[in-house]
Amino acid sequence: MPDEAIGSIEADVCFRDDPFNAKSDLVDGAIGELSGFHHTFGIYAQGVSVETAVLAPGWQHRLVVLDTPGSKPGRGLCPERHDLVASKLAAGREKDLEFAAALLREHIVDPGTLRERVTALPLAESSRRRVMTWISARV
Repeated sequence: MPDEAIGSIEADVCFRDDPFNAKSDLVDGAIGELSGFHHTFGIYAQGVSVETAVLAPGWQHRLVVLDTPGSKPGRGLCPERHDLVASKLAAGREKDLEFAAALLREHIVDPGTLRERVTALPLAESSRRRVMTWISARV
């Protein structure tokens, strides 16, 4: 993976069965930014809501399961790579653009599939054009 894709010291964590974000709040307190965990290990988790990310319809059916001995007794459900990159492009933060550019450059995401996901995102047309222009400038 390119450095831009693995350089973050933060991981977003959300719970699908957390309508009032109580579990997400616990994550922030226990292993969030500036916590003892963060100070000890140099990384942290940010509890977020399922509604935090802008995702294309059907994303739930494309989730990628992270189920390794190190994740026991739990398992992670991660957005599929094109869903993740489309969501990051919709957010448009500099760190997200660098992440997306690296995955495109290294052919980790397919530009055609990425365009399809962006087209399906619930975005204002001006935002969708901005993202599509950004993709076209890099492929």
